[in-house]
Amino acid sequence: MSDSPAPLADPHIAFDPSEGRRDIVVLGSTGSIGTQAIDLVLRNPDRFRVTALSAAGGRVELLAEQAHRLRVRTVAVAREDAVPALREALTARYGSEPLPEILAGPDAATHVAASACHTVLNGITGSIGLAPTLAALEAGRTLALANKESLIVGGPLVKALAKPGQIIPVDSEHAALFQALAAGTRADVRKLVVTASGGPFRGRTRQELAQVTREDALAHPTWAMGPVITVNSATLVNKGLEVIEAHLLYDIPFDRIEVVVHPQSYVHSMVEFTDGSTLAQATPPDMRGPIAIGIGWPERVPDAAPAFDWSTASTWEFFPLDTEALPSVGLARHVGELGGTAPAVFNAANEECVEAFLDGRLPFTGIMDTVTAVVAEHGTPGRGTPLTVPDVLEAETWARARARELAAKATAEARA
Repeated sequence: MSDSPAPLADPHIAFDPSEGRRDIVVLGSTGSIGTQAIDLVLRNPDRFRVTALSAAGGRVELLAEQAHRLRVRTVAVAREDAVPALREALTARYGSEPLPEILAGPDAATHVAASACHTVLNGITGSIGLAPTLAALEAGRTLALANKESLIVGGPLVKALAKPGQIIPVDSEHAALFQALAAGTRADVRKLVVTASGGPFRGRTRQELAQVTREDALAHPTWAMGPVITVNSATLVNKGLEVIEAHLLYDIPFDRIEVVVHPQSYVHSMVEFTDGSTLAQATPPDMRGPIAIGIGWPERVPDAAPAFDWSTASTWEFFPLDTEALPSVGLARHVGELGGTAPAVFNAANEECVEAFLDGRLPFTGIMDTVTAVVAEHGTPGRGTPLTVPDVLEAETWARARARELAAKATAEARA
């Protein structure tokens, strides 16, 4: 391990704490990560200042409220048709004061990701976060990465741009690994242990899973998240993506990354060292802790998230992963080892299948059945050749179209 490349996320890098406040750009500000990050910033005005916000454009009232409270320089929306409503909402709050700069279009988030700041928090959901991730890295910003998809689909591209330690992970699992890894050298690491809540369907057989509904899948037992991420948790696709992400962030081989089910979601992940010691990072389920690590490292933000009440009894359980009922982690390992555009195909096909499931066009078990079929059809074209952004986009376009075709075919056959 000592001869391998420096990891993208490395707690041993000698970060220099900023003098005064850190300027932060928040991408995906109206989503779950973004709103919690803004709450953290507003509670710590002496530490952080938000200079720009980006959002899809579906919640302009909230975006305008955020912009006004934070007094940002720039507001960006992906949907150009949202600009009139956004301008009206901003005007209602700013009155006669000058409005912030408004950017719109599919490249708006990418533009603000490269703007002057200390840290870019990428809280966008989906592979559309790749271009802003690359822009932030190329501009030399510290990247607090909650958008795991950009690393999954563009791993080689991200690794080519990122300086050692430039990325601070915000996923709870990877923030946990990041902190636990600070306790030893890379040569001391035996394995990474990524925890999974097991989602709402832990213990169910594949036959039972075939009958679950949209409402069942969205009823996560421990985390409050958006619908796509919640379904990914139910299928354990999110855990498969996290295994790939851990491999890319920490440069640990796939056969030394394990997944264990921990229903309480108290232990967010663990690192096992060569002397037999295992270090676990634990907090009650709350994303503000990982967000605080992402935007504040190497300093910790006091009272960023709740702590445990150790005077109250509790039980922490750990179970092996049921790979037969939920095969997504194994498939993710496979595409991660294939490399090239295979992870992009896996992710894009899954996004399409999750949308079909949420719309009632595909059964729950049909998500992974379809993704598996798309990955198998894709094979390994271009393996061993340098990856480019057009390669990723082309592979995603094909995977989405093929996933829609197979999902429609499965639905038609089920109704016949």
